[in-house]
Amino acid sequence: MKPLQAWLPAFPAFPAYATAWDKAGWWALRALCVGVLVFLLAPILVIIPLSFSDSSFLAYPISGWSLKWYHNLFSSSEWVRSAQNSFIVAPAATLLATVLGTTAAVGLARSNFPFKGTLMAVLIAPMVVPIIVVGVGTYLFFAPLGLADSYLGLIVVHAALGAPFVLTTVLATLQGFNHNLVRASLACGESPLNTFFRITLPVIAPGVISGALFAFATSFDEVVVTLFLAGPTQVTLPRQMFTGIRENITPTIAAVATLLILFTTSLLGVLEWLRGRRAGD
Repeated sequence: MKPLQAWLPAFPAFPAYATAWDKAGWWALRALCVGVLVFLLAPILVIIPLSFSDSSFLAYPISGWSLKWYHNLFSSSEWVRSAQNSFIVAPAATLLATVLGTTAAVGLARSNFPFKGTLMAVLIAPMVVPIIVVGVGTYLFFAPLGLADSYLGLIVVHAALGAPFVLTTVLATLQGFNHNLVRASLACGESPLNTFFRITLPVIAPGVISGALFAFATSFDEVVVTLFLAGPTQVTLPRQMFTGIRENITPTIAAVATLLILFTTSLLGVLEWLRGRRAGD
C-alpha cells in the first residue's frame, strides 16, 4: 500500500475545497449569530411601534398612529414623580458606588495581604447573590433602623449593587497601570491624595466611567429591592411599570419602555466609545 503522501498529489484541488468549506463555515457562523441576535432583540423592538399606536390595547396589527401615550406619560403625576425619583436615586447611588468601588480597586491592586481573595469574593457578592435574597435581607436589616421607606435606604442598597461593577472594571484597568508613576510622584514629594487625582485617576478614568455607567444602569433598572424598600413617595420608574403591568396594562408602559430602550442604548454607545478610546490609547 502506498503511503499517504503518495496520494496527495492526486488531489490538487484539496486546498480549494478547504477554502470553500472555510468560507461556508464563516457565513454559517455569522448567519447563526444574526439569527440569535434577532431572536433576542425582537421581543424588545416590537414594543417601540406599540408606543405609537392609537389603540388602548397592546396588540398587532396597529390600526392607527398617535403620540397620545407619550402625552399621557408626561402629563401623569404618577409617571412624572416616578421618573423624578429614578433620577434622584440612580445618580446618588452611582456616585457612592463609584467612590467605593474605585477606592477598593486601587487598594486591592496595590497591596497583597492574607485573605485577599476572600475579601474580593465578599465585595463582588452582590453580583452573584440572587436579588430576591438581597431584597429580603436589606428589608429585615433596614426596617428596624427606619430606612425601609426612605431615599437613603434605596441609595445605599443601589450603591451596594453597583459598586461591584465599578470594582471589576477599575481592577481590569489597573492591570496595565504602571505603578512606577505613583512611586515617582511620591518620591518627588507629592502627597498620596494629589498623586491619586493627578496621576492614577486620569489613567484609569475610562474604567471608572465605564463602571459608573454600569452602576447607573443597575440602579436605574432595579425593581426587586425597590419593591421591598421603597414607600409610596419613593416609587421609581421600574416599580411604576411593574405596578402598571400588574393592575392596568396600557400603551403608556410601551412609551416608557421605548424611552428606556433609547436611554440604555445611549449608555451602551458611550461604553463602546470609551472602549474604542481606551484601545486607541
